[in-house]
Amino acid sequence: MEFERLKEIIVDTLACDEEKVTLDADMEKDLEIDSLSLVELHMALEDELSETIPDGEIGKLHTVKDILDYVNSIKG
Repeated sequence: MEFERLKEIIVDTLACDEEKVTLDADMEKDLEIDSLSLVELHMALEDELSETIPDGEIGKLHTVKDILDYVNSIKG
């Protein structure tokens, strides 16, 4: 997955300010994403990838880059 596509998913799913969504953005501190929002992001990523992501995995990732790397590692 490309960064721009992940950014679109984050902005569309979580209504984040597009300018704040950078590779280095911390999900909790910079984007102010709570646990409910992480569940929404988790489901959106599963839909996009047509893959199951184990519960709790997204919550272990802190930055947008962490999520991008994780998504690309399961996507193959």
